Amino acid sequence: MARILLIHGSCHGAWCWHAVLSHLRDAGHEARAIDLPGCGDDPTPPGAVRLEDNVAAIAAAAEGPCVLVGHSLGGISITAAAEAMPERFARLIYVAAWVPEDGQSARDLRDAAGAEALLEATRVAPDRGSSWFDDAALADLFYHDCPDGTLELARARLTPQPMAINTTPGRVSDAGRRVPRAYIRCETDRAIPPAYQRAASAGLPTRELACGHSPFFACPERLAHHLTELAT
Repeated sequence: MARILLIHGSCHGAWCWHAVLSHLRDAGHEARAIDLPGCGDDPTPPGAVRLEDNVAAIAAAAEGPCVLVGHSLGGISITAAAEAMPERFARLIYVAAWVPEDGQSARDLRDAAGAEALLEATRVAPDRGSSWFDDAALADLFYHDCPDGTLELARARLTPQPMAINTTPGRVSDAGRRVPRAYIRCETDRAIPPAYQRAASAGLPTRELACGHSPFFACPERLAHHLTELAT
């Protein structure tokens, strides 16, 4: 079995992985999820968070060679972590996530992918230190195929997203690329276009889920099954 560390996407936290963690542990994995700095229950002011802070948080949570899973914006942080310490990770698994090449930021990827719905839903703080999603867009963009009560759960837990994670260009060298990668695509995603996900996962071991952007709510058992296949 594998050690698996789950990294959330924009405005979310460890809370979103609850059901997936249960399924992974039932399968015998040593699995955990963390709040990145400024997100979930972490008290760091979001405007003070930098990408290197996310890397440090991942380093503190990664025990032994582990499988690092990143959802959505979490793809930026897991890529940066693998670049900083490739020996710590057995594999990276991207779940409907941004996969930067050298010098690309999440904002660059969003613009190139034509993720207009995501852009239109994003609101930026006056000091440009954080961002969040328009409440009116949440259901359609992220949770349209999720169980009843998901939207209310998310509204109570979503936090502003540190802006620097979106705007900092990533560094990707041969050392970081040597960490094996895999991708789980969400075929009815309304946030990160499926066409981008297919292009980003070309040549990688892949799995597909017939769901939107939040598979940890829409189909957690199936997501855990795919994570198990790709991790082991």
